[in-house]
Amino acid sequence: MKFTTYKFSEDLTRNLDKLGFVKPTDIQYKAIPSILKGEDVFAVAQTGTGKTAAFAIPIIENINKYKTSRRSYGIKAIVMAPTRELTIQIANVFKKLARHTKVEIFSLYGGVEQDKQIEKLQDGIDVLVTTPGRMFDLINQKVLRLDKIDTLVIDEADHMLSLGFVEDIKYIKKMIHKKHQTLFFSATINPEIKKVAFSQVKADAIRIQISPKNPVSKNVKHFITFVEMDDKRFFLERLIKEKPNKKFIVFVRTKVRAERVAAAMDRVEITTLTLHSSLEQEERNAVMHAYRKSAVKILIATDISARGIDIADIDYVINYDLPDDPENYVHRVGRTGRGVNKGIAISFVSTEEKEKLEEIKKFINDDIKELKTNISTNQIIEAKMPRYNFEELINEDEIWKKKKVVKKEKSEAARKAKVKKAQEQRKNKKKKKK
Repeated sequence: MKFTTYKFSEDLTRNLDKLGFVKPTDIQYKAIPSILKGEDVFAVAQTGTGKTAAFAIPIIENINKYKTSRRSYGIKAIVMAPTRELTIQIANVFKKLARHTKVEIFSLYGGVEQDKQIEKLQDGIDVLVTTPGRMFDLINQKVLRLDKIDTLVIDEADHMLSLGFVEDIKYIKKMIHKKHQTLFFSATINPEIKKVAFSQVKADAIRIQISPKNPVSKNVKHFITFVEMDDKRFFLERLIKEKPNKKFIVFVRTKVRAERVAAAMDRVEITTLTLHSSLEQEERNAVMHAYRKSAVKILIATDISARGIDIADIDYVINYDLPDDPENYVHRVGRTGRGVNKGIAISFVSTEEKEKLEEIKKFINDDIKELKTNISTNQIIEAKMPRYNFEELINEDEIWKKKKVVKKEKSEAARKAKVKKAQEQRKNKKKKKK
């Protein structure tokens, strides 16, 4: 099935074509028809599979279909997200898809002055993408009205609910007096959070789960390599210098670590950007703009960005530190291998992080291939960088997998030949008896 099969408006169809939307992904194929009908949807799908477009496309189509002009008479859809970065990202997807349609999009978040935001709300918008904090501020100031809402979307539902936003979600639903649809979208979900989410949708809500046992996207090859904490900077330096034209995002645990790693890279003449909670919103925006445009190709970030970056051309994700929350491993490595692209993720695991590694393996229900380096700490410090090539190690793993497949195919072919020979022998025996 192709997107041209849907009977979307001309402008939306044109936008989809220009943006390279040819065939819907699994989550889009299953969610779009139900959302167009106004049904509640609870959807779980791996990160990078097109979840945002899965709800943005039908919301834009439904609003655009019933508008006679660009003038807006009240917000028709609210999309709630846990972080400012994710809010900005979702709004950008909506804006690209809604270009030249009659649908007005606006993103609302804290960290910036309210006055311009209030002015924009008063001008009239159709879709509001927002964080809970700033939204409730403006509701309490009676600037933001919810009486026209048709659709409420909770994106990254697991994170929203685990952060304690469940009461906020219930409160918002009570404030939306008219009949409306509720859409929950997430990349990961646990039984406890699922129970809470189900309580907020209709009993006949469409439940979509496109998640294999391993929640890491099949577009991502992910590996671990055991590295002591003090040696990680040498490994990172070598990996970046091996691939000078590739785009990296390096995840660390804290903002202090982010600045330290950036300083270490600066000492070896590697230019980086940092993204963490101490930056003002304007600084964050500037960092993301430079990284998106590849003005600087190395971004060092804390988990504030694990769910908020949707950039198609990230080649490598490096877990310089393993995350405290195993779920964040999935979201981190999902920053590469977006859409139809392929990506590589490598985690540097120190001795003290082995327990966290086991928690991650348990969460993803799978083992993680090790890139064996066999380099001693003294050798690394003496040489100032490890004496091996990461790409060669990854290629060795690919060659091993291919050999395994070929061996399996040969084994299967031999088995079939053996069965065929046995069948022929049985036939010959029967003929002799006759």
